[in-house]
Amino acid sequence: MPLMLVLLLLSQEELRPLPLESKVTHVQPMTGIVLWSDSEHVQTDAIQLEFSYMRYGDVVARVGEYDWSPVERVLNAIAGRGHQAILRFYDTYVGKKTAVPDYIKKLPDYKETTAPSEKKPTDFPDWSHAELRRFVLEFYARFAEKYDRDPRLAFVETGFGLWSEYHIYDGPMTLGKTFPDKEYQEKFLKHLGAAFKATPWMISIDAAGEHTPLGTRKELLALPFGTFDDSFLCQQHAKENEPNWKFFGRDRYLRAPAGGELSYYTDQEQKHALDPKGPHGIPFETAAHDFHITFMIGSDQPNYQKLDRIRAAGLACGYRFKVTDFKGGKDRSTVTITNAGIAPLYHDAYVAVKGVRSKQSLKGLAPGQSRTDEIDAAGGTVTIESDRLVRGQRIEFEADLKPR
Repeated sequence: MPLMLVLLLLSQEELRPLPLESKVTHVQPMTGIVLWSDSEHVQTDAIQLEFSYMRYGDVVARVGEYDWSPVERVLNAIAGRGHQAILRFYDTYVGKKTAVPDYIKKLPDYKETTAPSEKKPTDFPDWSHAELRRFVLEFYARFAEKYDRDPRLAFVETGFGLWSEYHIYDGPMTLGKTFPDKEYQEKFLKHLGAAFKATPWMISIDAAGEHTPLGTRKELLALPFGTFDDSFLCQQHAKENEPNWKFFGRDRYLRAPAGGELSYYTDQEQKHALDPKGPHGIPFETAAHDFHITFMIGSDQPNYQKLDRIRAAGLACGYRFKVTDFKGGKDRSTVTITNAGIAPLYHDAYVAVKGVRSKQSLKGLAPGQSRTDEIDAAGGTVTIESDRLVRGQRIEFEADLKPR
């Protein structure tokens, strides 16, 4: 028998099955139902994520001068509650002035448009102006440079138009004026794809429309963005929203997160979103499974549901790890782990034995997929460790391995 084979067999023989018991008892980091950061209900372990809109003009008042203190206040407050942030910078918000920096607004050839949207006077940016276009690209380069690997930040949502949801469904929609032209949109998407290396960034499924370059420039779909759906579980979801999910690829969740917000089309949809049969006969857990949802904004849900129900809905989102085999020997261990959830984990995390990490990240392990990691430590305490967690967070796993 060849020497290498003998050594391999001896190495395998020295490992013995080890007992391991563990349960998932909390909503997992970077998943679940999301509350707005200013909600009175955020001080709870029923959630792991908080959402906040941000304004470009609050960070930059003068050309080239960046004051990140507004972002720091939000991130620190959220992390202080043991949660992580989803941030979305916007340019246009119904009934408000634009979030464009003041120095741009003061330029003599910069002309915004004021028009009704949802019956409210709303200001729309002047996307024909070169300085606005330049600034937005610079902004995301600076933002990514500072926050791309920050554990306080889980995901970034971005876009243009009303609430940065990639549409102006009510108001003056003019490409190149109130909304960026397709050439700039393409430049923007490629720019973000290069800027963010670690933090997933996401755009609205409404970017599937004809007002974007994605329909004609299919290569843009290869960019690593995730998608969010801000009218999830609405009555017309199958007819109006689902085709947009299909446009971006129903398997997109395998490489980028899927999220959104429970529909606000009607008060009844919010009221019944987490009812056993949902607002229109489809339970939230069923829809979350079908679309492989990692997170869903539901800031009004504490008005209608107990926190235990919000926690249960959150547990149905995202990844869920299960250890199915654990063996140890004199100086090494093997751990077989499965993703029993509905979506991958989109940040690096590692199986560890006695604090020694596996060399391979769990990032991207698909639902139903298993793998065995070999770790250079004798059998002992098993954990899942990640540098993208804030104080108080822990990635849990299931295990029911009895002594043999």
